[in-house]
Amino acid sequence: MLLLSALTAPAFAAEKPVTIVALGDSLTAGYLLGPDEGFVPQLQKRLRAKGHDVVVIDGGVSGDTTSGGLSRLDWTVGPDADAVILELGANDALRGIDPKLTRANLEAIVTQLRKRGLPILLAGMIAPPNMGADYARNFNAIFPELAAEHKLLFYPFFLDGVAGELNGKPVAPGLTLADGMHPNAKGVSIIAARIAPKVEALIGELGARPAAK
Repeated sequence: MLLLSALTAPAFAAEKPVTIVALGDSLTAGYLLGPDEGFVPQLQKRLRAKGHDVVVIDGGVSGDTTSGGLSRLDWTVGPDADAVILELGANDALRGIDPKLTRANLEAIVTQLRKRGLPILLAGMIAPPNMGADYARNFNAIFPELAAEHKLLFYPFFLDGVAGELNGKPVAPGLTLADGMHPNAKGVSIIAARIAPKVEALIGELGARPAAK
């Protein structure tokens, strides 16, 4: 019986896909977009097309701040998570929250994730110009400094090439919703394409896993 069991059992267990949690706000939650148009589904589709056996989990909550992300960290980033994309801070800036608090919250999130041995890709944010030069200087410095201090993979500006202004005009017209801040499906496609190499590097920190056949 033991011999029969050995002969009929699989030679090895199938390796599970890499599970990445996108811990963020409305930018990762796909605000006002269709089920296949948001950041998470578009990024997952792009990574799988490149041969990665990966599942990207939507851990975004619209309107969330870094304080909110910290408070829900344990149940949003579950035990199955292999790595995390950390995209929080935009709502802190929009609400004028003290950059010192934003920094402390992000640092606490990073510290807790690192204790769990999870690789992190930190996505940066830039303060809106109406917050003033002093606020922008203090807020914008948070992300590159945290990335350097904790040796994190870093994507400097999550909305790069999609949102923001140059000389009072949108840097890329037609890529956001009517509010001028949230990307539309086309804008998300650009974000996913630009950040994908960093996410591949994040996967690389776990070791290469070929796509399931």
